[in-house]
Amino acid sequence: MRHRNAGFKLGRNTSHRNALLRNLVTSVIVEDRVETTVAKAKAVRPHVEKMITLGKKGDVHARRQALSFLRTDDAVARLFDTVAPRYGDRQGGYLRIVRTGFQKGDGAEKAFIELLGAEQQLDEKRQKRAEVRAEKRKKLEAALEEQNKKAEEEKGGEEAA
Repeated sequence: MRHRNAGFKLGRNTSHRNALLRNLVTSVIVEDRVETTVAKAKAVRPHVEKMITLGKKGDVHARRQALSFLRTDDAVARLFDTVAPRYGDRQGGYLRIVRTGFQKGDGAEKAFIELLGAEQQLDEKRQKRAEVRAEKRKKLEAALEEQNKKAEEEKGGEEAA
């Protein structure tokens, strides 16, 4: 019987599960949006909410508690500087879990876990990626055109000889 046994085991031993959850929490805070399985998303939600609550407190003790859980100093800085101030007047419910489909290998249900209010940042990231991709494509097309011109010139030189 699992009476009063809260939490998700996720098919891992304790240390592996704790490492997984800490890594996921850090990723959600740094990236605003992470794709994972639904079970992991549900398991990580309370931990992210606790970190945001610590960020809203903003004192030294809360910062040290967050630093003891999160993996990087950058994540702690981002939590206290940008993420937590977004939710100043909100009393919980900082995350959204959006189901996206099924994993190819084992059929596990996939989902995005994302911070509410991060749509603007996500759109900026998406736009920046699209610009980089377009720039790369232009460079590739220019290189390909140059290569074709060289091939044409070599062909023309061979026919003349």
